[in-house]
Amino acid sequence: MIETGVHILDQAAWASLTGPHAHFAQGDGRALRYRPEISPIMAIPPVQDEQAWVDLHTLVGRRGQAFLSADIGTPPDGWTVDVRGEGVQLLSTAALRSAPSADLVVLGAADVPEMLDLVARTKPGPFELETYRLGTYLGVRRGERLVAMAGERLHPPGYTEISAVCTDPEFRGLGLASTLVRAVAHNIRERGEIPFMHAAASNVNAIRLYLSIGFELRRTRQFTVLTSPDRNP
Repeated sequence: MIETGVHILDQAAWASLTGPHAHFAQGDGRALRYRPEISPIMAIPPVQDEQAWVDLHTLVGRRGQAFLSADIGTPPDGWTVDVRGEGVQLLSTAALRSAPSADLVVLGAADVPEMLDLVARTKPGPFELETYRLGTYLGVRRGERLVAMAGERLHPPGYTEISAVCTDPEFRGLGLASTLVRAVAHNIRERGEIPFMHAAASNVNAIRLYLSIGFELRRTRQFTVLTSPDRNP
């Protein structure tokens, strides 16, 4: 259920897990998560109450870790903030020139070992064994080697997030990231949806690139990893 009075992109993970990605969701009540092999992302509604935190504790268990990609303010007593990162949310504009590219290949299950290796070396954000199932992932190969990729992650109704944009250090500066983002955005727009992105606030080079090709800063936001209390709610 989408909270009224809140923009859907302010609750992108919650809107995904209760909407188009409900078949990937675990949990019930006011706390949900993607299945662990899909993504570590969890969600509680942006309008939080005691029940949301009770349900999140049930979902992760005692001394369990919760990965929340939304602003949560100050958690209740007993919850420990392990990591709190600053990020930005970017929304595509009419200036984004999206287009397919014959230089790209669609990635799937057979490509997962290479995708995981590329992610481990470039660290674009969380990526698990079956993250590719969240949407279409495109890659660039040079010979037999996967050197760049990008794909689709969160899917709130009417929008799709472009994520896992990464390029092998040896192949940076060749415009591969721009080509990938434009191609993924093309697929999203072909479905009548709006592309958006997230980036760490510290990743100024990536943000500069996304702004230059037609995204705009929509808002800043936090990404928080917490450990639950060592007691039952």
